[in-house]
Amino acid sequence: MVSAPAVVIAAPASGSGKTTLATGLIGALRRAGHQVAPFKVGPDYIDPGYHGLAAGRPGRNLDPVLVGEDRVVPLYRHGAQGCDIAIVEGVMGLFDGRIDENRSDAIAEGSTAQVAGLLGAPVVLVVDARGHSQSLAALLHGFATYDSSVRLGGVILNRVGSERHEQVLRAACDRVGLPVLGALPRMAELEVPSRHLGLIPAVEHGTAATAAVDAMTELVAAHVDLRAIVALAGGSVQGPAWDPQVELADAHHQSISFDTAPESAAEPSTARSDVVSGRDPLIAMAGGPAFTFGYAEHRELLAAAGARVAVFDPLSDELPSETAGLVLPGGFPEEHAGQLSANERLRTAVADGAARGLPIHAECAGLLYLTRSLDGHQMAGVIDADAEFGPRLTLGYRDAVALHDSALWRAGDRVRGHEFHRTRLSRTGAENAAWGWRTTSSMTEGAVIRQVHASYLHTHPAGNPVAIARFVSAARRFDR
Repeated sequence: MVSAPAVVIAAPASGSGKTTLATGLIGALRRAGHQVAPFKVGPDYIDPGYHGLAAGRPGRNLDPVLVGEDRVVPLYRHGAQGCDIAIVEGVMGLFDGRIDENRSDAIAEGSTAQVAGLLGAPVVLVVDARGHSQSLAALLHGFATYDSSVRLGGVILNRVGSERHEQVLRAACDRVGLPVLGALPRMAELEVPSRHLGLIPAVEHGTAATAAVDAMTELVAAHVDLRAIVALAGGSVQGPAWDPQVELADAHHQSISFDTAPESAAEPSTARSDVVSGRDPLIAMAGGPAFTFGYAEHRELLAAAGARVAVFDPLSDELPSETAGLVLPGGFPEEHAGQLSANERLRTAVADGAARGLPIHAECAGLLYLTRSLDGHQMAGVIDADAEFGPRLTLGYRDAVALHDSALWRAGDRVRGHEFHRTRLSRTGAENAAWGWRTTSSMTEGAVIRQVHASYLHTHPAGNPVAIARFVSAARRFDR
């Protein structure tokens, strides 16, 4: 089956307007009658929320660092099924990616350029026009010729100051043979409120997020040549789409060591759904405004491994009945600490469940929820530590090693993850650390307590299918 052609939206640097352009383009193409598959390069959780609002389907990530280069095309094909075009928003500058002093390639791992090359898709460069004049030609020449494997298909000028300014910039683009596919005026009212980790998630921003997406859509529809974008779209992806059933079966057949594999892991031909027989364990997954960071493939893998998935809001809900496993993903709990603390019945249920051996997978926000307190507000108290908002952002990929056996990993397992937080813990307890890694020095982080695995490290489930299989198996044993 032929996959939908793609256009990759990139920029010379962060802050150029990629999210506005990509979101508006997704919305404008959808209004024009297209089925649009939205993607984001890298580990970002926030931009895909806006993409999803614009597309009417889940926004997904393509991150070679977290899932492996070989999974990028299958995940793309999986996410683009049923669509006639895909819009892929890049990360940072076109050639920016993981900083690795041992890698000599011109294209950094995890960069927009790498993903565009894997997809064989053309790149549209979004340029923040403020401060640019004739010298724009030199900048574009550099990006167009830096690496021949990247095909620059055109330019969108963003934040253009006047008609005269636009004329000068168009002339500069003509000098290097790059077509201008759109020119957007400066529109300050389109600025979406931001937070220390980027935009405020669409779930939290509510109706204002929908209004912002509508405004982006109107802006792009009025100032970008949609027909030219559709004509430019292309790609050279081949091979099967990612399939969570097959992924789990492959892990089993390749003798990847996990002694808790579910029976269904070796049966990729047997289709499962979120609603299955009562024998299947129920995994409760935190959602709502405080827990917005997650990947669509997580729920798909849980279901393929034989779980029922129930999403609940820790700000107001109780722990779902029959819960046999709990997933507490990332988000912004520090913005909702008072409400989280006020839901005492849930805090007590989580603490009791942890004490009884309930499998719990907690990442970042989930870790904070399991501490004694967050910015002075009482939390679940599973981890003997207090959390507080800190003075600096901790950000970057990590090559981590599991230090202890847990419901997800075995001691010695190697995992690639990503840190993305501005809180810190003050510990008084002596729990087993979850991860160890080395940056400028050796680091240990997180906690493993009974069947609880809690950490700041974000992992991508599609890159770690064995961990998902182990977690569901642990939940099945708890359920029994």
